[in-house]
Amino acid sequence: MIPWEKLDTAKIPGSDEELRLMRRGKEFSIKLGTNELMNSRLSGSEAALATLAAKQIEKITMPAVLIGGLGMGFTLRAALAVLGSKAKIVVSELVPAVVTWARGPMAEVFGDSLDDARVSIREIDVGEIIRAGSSAFDAILLDVDNGPEGLTRKGNDALYSASGLTAAKAALRPGGVLAVWSSGPNPAFTKRLGRAGFDVNEVNVRATGRGGGARHVIWIAKKA
Repeated sequence: MIPWEKLDTAKIPGSDEELRLMRRGKEFSIKLGTNELMNSRLSGSEAALATLAAKQIEKITMPAVLIGGLGMGFTLRAALAVLGSKAKIVVSELVPAVVTWARGPMAEVFGDSLDDARVSIREIDVGEIIRAGSSAFDAILLDVDNGPEGLTRKGNDALYSASGLTAAKAALRPGGVLAVWSSGPNPAFTKRLGRAGFDVNEVNVRATGRGGGARHVIWIAKKA
């Protein structure tokens, strides 16, 4: 068995917590304490976040999409694969080191996705982009933290609060979609989305994208 090797660490802005980038052979893992936040072998549910959202806006020829959380780029690569050549994708990543890792040790995982002309990377809290944009996006995809229950940074909870959902709705164009990834179900969040005026569909997906692996949850919330 090949042992895990720690490649780097990174402080999370606004928190005392630290991310660790680990490698075992060609496998990568990003960890927080004893929790594994993401693994390069488990990409199915993060990719589904993009494909499920894209299906809702497939008739738009020049979609504007905001992705909250770069991670290992699974959502970004899936979005690039299904959105047309005229799409514009903004990726917001709070931890600068994650972008550095994407262009450095994990470059093979990311391929050429970061250099795609449709993509712009912003090292900023996605909440700031949401609050600054009025009817700016056709889709907002949130893979921030562990879902509505903040794990890495308490400030992330604001994204999923009633006021955060109101801001997201305002940042969406008519017919736009808010897609949210979570490691597990959260009935209170489902109700909160409904109270915010979204038409909500909750989808269970496998972490691997196939028949096995943990079950994750994706909310597809449509703005009227």
